[in-house]
Amino acid sequence: MDRRQKKTLLRILISGALLLAAVLLPAAGWVRLACFLLPYAVIGWDVLWKAVRNIIRGQVFDENFLMSLATLCAFFIGEYPEAVFVMLFYQVGELFQSVAVGRSRRSIAALMDIRPDTANLEVNGQVEEVDPEEVQVGQVILIRPGERVPLDGVVVEGASALNTAALTGESLPREVLPGSDVISGCVNLNGVLRVQVTRPFEESTVSRILELVENAAGRKAKAEQFITKFARWYTPAVVIAAVALAILPPLFFGGLWSDWLGRACSFLVISCPCALVISVPLAFFGGIGGASRAGILVKGGNFLETLARTEIVVFDKTGTLTRGVFNVTAIHPDQISEGELLELAALTECWSEHPISRSIREAYGKDIDASRVSDVEERPGLGIQARVDGRTVCAGNNAFMDSIGVSWHPCHRVGTTVHVAVDGVYAGHLVISDDVKPDAAQAISALRAAGVSKTVMLTGDAQAVGEAVAKNLGIDEVHAQLLPAGKVEQVEALLKETHGGGALAFVGDGINDAPVLSRADIGIAMGAMGSDAAIEAADIVLMDDQPSKIAVAIRIARKTLSIVHQNIVFALAVKLIVLVLGGMGYASMWWAVFADVGVSVIAILNAMRALNVR
Repeated sequence: MDRRQKKTLLRILISGALLLAAVLLPAAGWVRLACFLLPYAVIGWDVLWKAVRNIIRGQVFDENFLMSLATLCAFFIGEYPEAVFVMLFYQVGELFQSVAVGRSRRSIAALMDIRPDTANLEVNGQVEEVDPEEVQVGQVILIRPGERVPLDGVVVEGASALNTAALTGESLPREVLPGSDVISGCVNLNGVLRVQVTRPFEESTVSRILELVENAAGRKAKAEQFITKFARWYTPAVVIAAVALAILPPLFFGGLWSDWLGRACSFLVISCPCALVISVPLAFFGGIGGASRAGILVKGGNFLETLARTEIVVFDKTGTLTRGVFNVTAIHPDQISEGELLELAALTECWSEHPISRSIREAYGKDIDASRVSDVEERPGLGIQARVDGRTVCAGNNAFMDSIGVSWHPCHRVGTTVHVAVDGVYAGHLVISDDVKPDAAQAISALRAAGVSKTVMLTGDAQAVGEAVAKNLGIDEVHAQLLPAGKVEQVEALLKETHGGGALAFVGDGINDAPVLSRADIGIAMGAMGSDAAIEAADIVLMDDQPSKIAVAIRIARKTLSIVHQNIVFALAVKLIVLVLGGMGYASMWWAVFADVGVSVIAILNAMRALNVR
């Protein structure tokens, strides 16, 4: 507990001891009243002050007003022990809530610790400690053992293991060597690393995570919005009902005023909506916190609610189900040599950061003279056109060749085929292969076990490649050779296949996936190496790029929603029963205490289960 919570606990203990002493003392009259007012003042002064302050501000009807009115009425009718105990038990419930929220916040705020305070910048052989925001792209930083990686970059010297637990929830360290990508927020475990920065701090992984976490609480689920609106109308309604219960029966039907005033006090305590107002947002907050522990960032409770209804999951292929690490596995020239075909392709792709482009440059293996290349035009979903040594070279897929009127021929090898045309004449093709992620098959089977009715893969790759990957992983349906617009069209068609309140989730990582991520009911992006556009468009981000985490996210969402429904039904059912009994005179103030604070404590404890993720 923090300092404020410990002070509240001390007040509860002192007030409880004073209440016990007041009950045991053989006092009467004003002395007895004073004995009970003392523990009441110790435990309830802040509630009374909040009620008065809110009334001055025009915010009359809240739980502070209800608790103050109910306990003061109890004092008025002589129910001194009940008045103190109601306030005491209410503060116990508030302490439970504070501790529960603190646990959830710490789970999410643990991610805040990934923000590094300094970076070790190398300048002319000297190391300076600077703010990470001052480091420019291309500069080299030094990361010593035990230090946190401050910026995204590429290792240029050194070897080490990185602890990625703060980002991904995984305890197994990741080995890095020269040429390995590193992301900010990881902890360097052993070796000294020299890292060349590839992104400024404001675009780094750390900054993106912090922004997602800070904005998550603002996006409320429908259940949370309902409870907020419900409390706004419910609280004044029950105050009016309590006043009517205290005044109308003795006026029109006889009976003691003190008796009906006591029932009205019990009615007020019973009707306090604490259990709903506290536990429902807390359950969603706990779900988001539990997901963050597993390396899954959810941008708001509304997305958690939608994810629980997922029926269809649609995947992009490259970088999502496959590693996105490509290798040139075949070179098939037509009229020119293999070396010339590879050189033309490498020069054409020299400015692109697409994984396929990088693999072609790596296969070429020589320094590229970029001065030989001009007029580069990247066509999303098709390929790249450029002027190389004064000739127009086009490198891309089948659709690109068709669009420029070049006759091409298919390849017998399974993989991504990159065709090359020079001045409108077909020059041959390269075959690029991509490895499937180790947990991709597990991801598909886990989704099926979670009740997802259909899995689909959309790719811009060749039909044969797409079908081979889909068959290997057990995916139900595959659509290949799609441009970004084609992926959106396929998602539009699949959305019509969902039943009732069912939802469609799309999982992707590239810039060309951003439109589809926005169109799907739920967009899920790969966060470690995914593009900024994809992460911005997505509703949920997997920080370790493991597709198997999708089933985990769905399980968390369903568990959270189940807890929310349990709390709503339980709280309303208990309150309704005790309200009826209280109005009829069968439920005392002690029953009222259970119906309010007891139900709140049980609902809060139930909501805290959302934090625990297997």
